[in-house]
Amino acid sequence: MQLKKLIGTKDFYRVLLAVAVPIMIQNGISNFISLLDNVMVGQLGTEQMSGVSIVNQLFLVFNLCIFGAVSGAGIFGAQFFGKGDLEGLRHSFRFKWYMTLALFALAMALFLLAGDPLIRLYLHSGSETGDLALTLHYAKQYMAIMLVGLLPYTVTQIYASSLRETSRSVPPMLAGVAGVLVNLSLNYVLIFGKLGLPALGVRGAAIATVVSRFVECGSLILWTHLHTEDCPFIKGAYRSLYVPRPLVRRILRTGAPLMLNEGLWAAGTAALLQCYSERGLAVVSAMNITNTVFNTCSVAFIAIGSAISILIGQRLGAGEREEALDAAGKMIFFSLLTGIASGILVGCLAPYFPYLYKTTDEVRGMATGLTLVIALAAPIHAFLNASYFTLRSGGKTLLTFLFDSGYVWCVNLLLALALIHLTSLPILPIYAICQFVDVVKCVIGGILVKKGIWIRDITGKTPSAPAEKGNVT
Repeated sequence: MQLKKLIGTKDFYRVLLAVAVPIMIQNGISNFISLLDNVMVGQLGTEQMSGVSIVNQLFLVFNLCIFGAVSGAGIFGAQFFGKGDLEGLRHSFRFKWYMTLALFALAMALFLLAGDPLIRLYLHSGSETGDLALTLHYAKQYMAIMLVGLLPYTVTQIYASSLRETSRSVPPMLAGVAGVLVNLSLNYVLIFGKLGLPALGVRGAAIATVVSRFVECGSLILWTHLHTEDCPFIKGAYRSLYVPRPLVRRILRTGAPLMLNEGLWAAGTAALLQCYSERGLAVVSAMNITNTVFNTCSVAFIAIGSAISILIGQRLGAGEREEALDAAGKMIFFSLLTGIASGILVGCLAPYFPYLYKTTDEVRGMATGLTLVIALAAPIHAFLNASYFTLRSGGKTLLTFLFDSGYVWCVNLLLALALIHLTSLPILPIYAICQFVDVVKCVIGGILVKKGIWIRDITGKTPSAPAEKGNVT
């Protein structure tokens, strides 16, 4: 009987997949191209692969800070859409510009002034693999070019998140597809020097990524402004830069913990990798391989998490509290099933995937072991991802802050530091212990979701002109 409550109707899954599948396709293609990109760089050598991996780990902190900024306002955007309040949507859209541009400026200053010492944090001896000085050289080459792509990435997230909040998931997907196809084509040409062009190695990979980000950004902006009937919130969005102060305070009160959470979570994962790297540079290369295959195979439950945030937010905005709680349970269960399927796929690929890289047997063996560990932990990640987005949809961002990044810093990272510095254990059991300690977090997440303390409508009355009616689907 309890299991039946976790299974929805055909219409339920049709609505869920209508939002999730475009996100899934976009993320799937993007991650698959990233996989090919990663493998191409991996053909250059271990130092090149490690240098690019370190820089991408640092940029992940920026990317998730941007994600947190647009998501904080996006909680309001989804609920405004549920109410049919287009003026509220415009205010949340403008707020995203202010927050993300401030983060962009801070990130540029940090990477320009402290890029070198940040990279050096990951460079440790202790394994047979890798030249530390050469890895630093390639990492600095890659970072210098990749900085140019931070601005178009930022603008893309502003537009893509706003469209998804209004159930327009296909345009961001198509723009993402266009970007990754450009990235793949240019990668092959610029990394290896095809069509008469010089072989640029890691610089070629960076140039390809930057160009693809401009393509994705430009096509998404163009589509949005050419389809104002499908995106009515964009009409008049730039006639004013005004965002009502009461709404700013509410978004900051709700969104600041979310943005801080995303940034601290990403910083926590970066700190975990830095901690693991103290067992030698081979660990950085092996972790890069493991994360690449896992990210590619986990797109289904990641997309479902994003869909949960949107659909539950719309239900809460429409005042459907009981429906929101019921839907949350069904969506989390569905996410768990996709996590199991993802884990099986990752486990099947684990013995073979590392051989796509031009690296040492030490790195390949380590990558296979780490990949098998994360394959077993995939259902845990799927459950946690869905629980996080459920708790977030009602604006309980302080709660999600403690649940997500608080746990990473206070449990995962402290445990890793203790195991690295107080024991002589090799990386594989250390990584396994740090992965499976998240079972405790699953129990906490399940209890919080079931209690329903996250259920609330945070938009209230919009401090603006009378609401226009949107097309709520």
